[in-house]
Amino acid sequence: MSDRLLGALTRRRASLLLLAVVLCLPPFYLDAFWLRIGLFSLAAAIGATGLALLSGTAGQLSLGHAFFLAVGAYGYAWLAGEPGPGLPPALAALLAVLLAGAAGGLFSPVAARVKGIYLGIATLALVFLGHHVLLTADSVTGGFNGRSVPPLTLGGFTFAESDPELTVLGVPFGAEERLWFLGLALFAFTWFTARGLLRSRPGRALAALRDSETAAAVMGVDVARHRSAAFVVSSMYAGLAGVLLALAFRRVVPDYFSLALSVDYLAMIVIGGLGSVAGATAGAVFVTALPLLMTRYADQLPLVAAPGSAEGAVGPTEAARYLYGAAIVLVLLYAPDGLHGLARRVQDRLRRRRSRTPAPDTVVPSPPQPAARPKEHTP
Repeated sequence: MSDRLLGALTRRRASLLLLAVVLCLPPFYLDAFWLRIGLFSLAAAIGATGLALLSGTAGQLSLGHAFFLAVGAYGYAWLAGEPGPGLPPALAALLAVLLAGAAGGLFSPVAARVKGIYLGIATLALVFLGHHVLLTADSVTGGFNGRSVPPLTLGGFTFAESDPELTVLGVPFGAEERLWFLGLALFAFTWFTARGLLRSRPGRALAALRDSETAAAVMGVDVARHRSAAFVVSSMYAGLAGVLLALAFRRVVPDYFSLALSVDYLAMIVIGGLGSVAGATAGAVFVTALPLLMTRYADQLPLVAAPGSAEGAVGPTEAARYLYGAAIVLVLLYAPDGLHGLARRVQDRLRRRRSRTPAPDTVVPSPPQPAARPKEHTP
């Protein structure tokens, strides 16, 4: 049994190592467009992981995820930029994540006492309030036109196109190539911390709280404290995603952090699978990449008009929303546990089929034949 477990762990480590190597290759082979899609998908996966912990694991509905993304993005832009304190970018990024967590902590008393659709409506107010502040606080946010984002610098290395130019294996590394590896590092940190949290005692308490609040309270789970903690952790993941989005966009504007963005994140975790880090990642890639791909190939797709076409035509963004809206309906009808659950069921079915199929060199013994009975003579 120990040998089998050791073999499974070895295969898992080899798979993770192979995946890490594959994810490090795109900057050497793909152009800036595909790297930009990957960056936006990585940032969305970080934010969707936080929402999956809140909604999928703790069972709390939130429509205010865009607000905490905005806190992280604008917090970094203001703390590291001018006008602003002009802090070192690495310190500004850390403080922006903590600022998003503090914003979640200020709202956590509401999250501790309200649940379901009532919590969703309460968090919806955060989006409208935040959008109003972003438009009116010109000295901090830049108003309607937003503000530029200072590049991140770590130990003298700048994650932007700057002098001196960087060339790795004959490939020039610009802003997208450099940010790709930063996004991978932040996503890996999110992946392992979130999975560790789900497998820990607080994660099991949140799952019990989602299944039955009364049963969780009987088992000794502090309902209000765990709800508040889940909201704070989710807000910090959203703030980290906001920092990465700001670095990828290089300019933040208020209209991006609207209610539509919160709905997109809900679509990510529903399509990918509630309460699953891998499912949130798959849903984030699907919802983020689909409109960008449809925008690029709009002239080759039927019933989709190119951006800027005549009024009344279905643009790529609207068509993408229709498609992943249909995907949500299909998931709710045929795969309630999302893409992650569907992939797991397919994998289990293939594993059972392989276990039933005998090896080519294995001789299957034929069933024993009944012994021949002597023929009875008729008297």
